[in-house]
Amino acid sequence: MAETSSKTKYYVGVDLGGTKILSGVFRNSLECVGTAKLSTKSQRGVPAVIERVARCVREALDEADLPLKQVAGVGVGAPGAVNFAEGRVIFAPNMEGWKDVPLKKRLEKQLGLPVFIENDCNIAALGVHVAELKAKPRSLIGIFVGTGIGGGLIINGNLYAGFNHTAGEIGHMVLDVNGPKCGCGNKGCFEALASRTAIFQQIKAGVKDGAKTLLTDMLGDHLDDLRSGDLRKAIRRGDKFVAQIVEDAAEYIGIGVANLVNLFSPEVVVLGGGVMEALADEMMSIIVKTARDYAMPGTMKGVEIIASKLGDAAGITGAAVLARRETR
Repeated sequence: MAETSSKTKYYVGVDLGGTKILSGVFRNSLECVGTAKLSTKSQRGVPAVIERVARCVREALDEADLPLKQVAGVGVGAPGAVNFAEGRVIFAPNMEGWKDVPLKKRLEKQLGLPVFIENDCNIAALGVHVAELKAKPRSLIGIFVGTGIGGGLIINGNLYAGFNHTAGEIGHMVLDVNGPKCGCGNKGCFEALASRTAIFQQIKAGVKDGAKTLLTDMLGDHLDDLRSGDLRKAIRRGDKFVAQIVEDAAEYIGIGVANLVNLFSPEVVVLGGGVMEALADEMMSIIVKTARDYAMPGTMKGVEIIASKLGDAAGITGAAVLARRETR
């Protein structure tokens, strides 16, 4: 049970995704004392999703046995382009109808608390930087491999958003101009080559063409319930087909890392997201080797390439960091 001294203030972090909403209640020390999870149900429309975010906040507080009045602020990581100053989601590609949504204003009205909105991958990078790495690196690149691929940049100790507040869209660096079509409309984007969506599409296409894999024994021919963890199980049982597809994705991630190191020369590159959480043991050595092979000579000296230990909690932790920073 959380402390209930009226002087103790807490921060709520929310990770708003296309499929699920996670929320967590954090002490000032960033210790998490309660969490909640809801499906997003974006097909119900923007107002319904905002109500679900508010409900998820309240459920996490209920889990922590805390009243709303002990919360100093709420941070939200939202998918897509975000205007931090105005608290607006400019566009969220994986959420139905999310164009120019005043999320800060609407959530503040529902919760009666200060709310701060930031891009979800920026938030995850902030969480890793502050909570996991104790804000020690002056420069960091976060690469988050999940349904898509997103990124966050820490430069000179601070989150870097860029001129239009859209910096870090690394999933749409083009790595192969003749590659598969991406959801953004271009061909050969990083995301179209190495995200979970891309890996699953390649596996399903291979099975359709007659490739043999243990996954069909595990899940049936259509692979409708395929998860990242299933890939790990198949590889560890000797599935060469799945191992090759995962290895190819890891090589593309390594090439992406090399490009970013050439451009930014960070102290640390952190890899996170659901794919890395499930497959770090299978992918990290390939990523590091490929990055060192493709980077300019000398640029990798002293650069750390690591897998985040925060996993799914990076988003809610970073959102709590944001709320703590903005209410001090």
